Amino acid sequence: MAQPVVAIIGRPNVGKSSLFNRLTGTKKAIVHSTSGVTRDRNYGEVTWNGKRFFLIDTGGYIPHSKDLFESAIREQVTISIEEADIILFVVDAKTGPVPLDEEIAYVLRNRKNHENKKILLVVNKTDRKEDEESLNAFYKLGFGEPLQVSALTGRNSGDLLDVITNEIKYTPSDKKQKETIRISIIGRPNVGKSSINNILMNEVKSIVTDVPGTTRDSIDSRIRYQGREITLIDTAGLRKKSKIRQTESLEYYSVIRTYRSIERCDVAVLVIDATTIMSKLSRFRDPSLASFKLSREDTEIINTAAEMKKGLLVVVNKWDLIEKKSNTAKIFEMKVKEHLKTYSWLPFLFTSAMKKQRIFKILDMCLAVYSERSKKIKTSDLNSRLLKLINKFPPRSEKHREIKINYITQLQSSPPVIVFYCNLPSEIQPNYRKFLENKIRENFGFTGVPLTLVFRKK
Repeated sequence: MAQPVVAIIGRPNVGKSSLFNRLTGTKKAIVHSTSGVTRDRNYGEVTWNGKRFFLIDTGGYIPHSKDLFESAIREQVTISIEEADIILFVVDAKTGPVPLDEEIAYVLRNRKNHENKKILLVVNKTDRKEDEESLNAFYKLGFGEPLQVSALTGRNSGDLLDVITNEIKYTPSDKKQKETIRISIIGRPNVGKSSINNILMNEVKSIVTDVPGTTRDSIDSRIRYQGREITLIDTAGLRKKSKIRQTESLEYYSVIRTYRSIERCDVAVLVIDATTIMSKLSRFRDPSLASFKLSREDTEIINTAAEMKKGLLVVVNKWDLIEKKSNTAKIFEMKVKEHLKTYSWLPFLFTSAMKKQRIFKILDMCLAVYSERSKKIKTSDLNSRLLKLINKFPPRSEKHREIKINYITQLQSSPPVIVFYCNLPSEIQPNYRKFLENKIRENFGFTGVPLTLVFRKK
């Protein structure tokens, strides 16, 4: 099943970002005494007791008026209710319940269609035993026994994680889901995702069926292409975007949906807008000398897909709007790869949804990436080709000890994991790992697929 989504909500300055950092074990969220500091949506994966979930910090709010509250807080609380499986409603032990807490509690209690949601009332800043005296006052919010925690010191954070993971119930995967190739088309707003989806759905005549997705209100579509059954993972749920008025709320909504889509797919298709990037490159007389970076959102999507070990294809859409020379596509790809040096294995496709150019090539390339992700290399081939290179360019130890790699085998596919058995696995340096990955790709391909290299003691 898809990983559950856990959302942290609450008024400003109750310690939501500190709690996010504590639970994820990172310092991704900016922590500051000034309310409203959390502008960007912070999100990350949490593993506890063998269970994983996706945690989102919804940020702080500064409601100067009732209208602002309704358009900002109420909207994001509504999205949390609709999209999250578990909600952490965070309040402040130091101040006790305040009217804004009661406003949020009212919204949570009175929203329809959330009978299956688990809402946990988390009383933060119970740093000392004396801070527990205010706990009884929070019962009036209507969410049962408050869970006391101190994000600052970590007090009771393990207990909170126990409660969260006890609510996570895993069910066996649907066999039919495994029989199809699951493709998700993702990207920033207005890059042409909907147009691409519509062309694929409207022009592939042999639509098998529309099937319920694993997320609420989602409909996955199954099509048959070149004799293969393909599930286009729902972005139909994104139709609800029109109902979301606030830009920040839309970003928050998109983060959850994008994560869910990547988590469920075999191959993720990242669509980016050619005109946006070329407008940056065109400022330089010679675009090949231009300094360039993808947007933070696009980079995050690539990082997330790679961390989840999904196949990945980058589709550069609106290519028909670009004034092109013979080497424009090469320069474009070169610049993106310069920025994403660790992802040199990414394949690119240049399309125009408007003119229906190379749209079905997306499916062709997705099938190719899927095949690369699921292939298994013979152990004899791995050893015969790589051990010669390893003997010629052996790994170096920082402690000046001899490292011997004796044996190589592919442990699994989908995603591929390759194991190197050696005498000193802990001393293999990152640059040598990258060297081995490059040699594997040179010899065996794996285009569009992140590789996992494991080093074990023989």
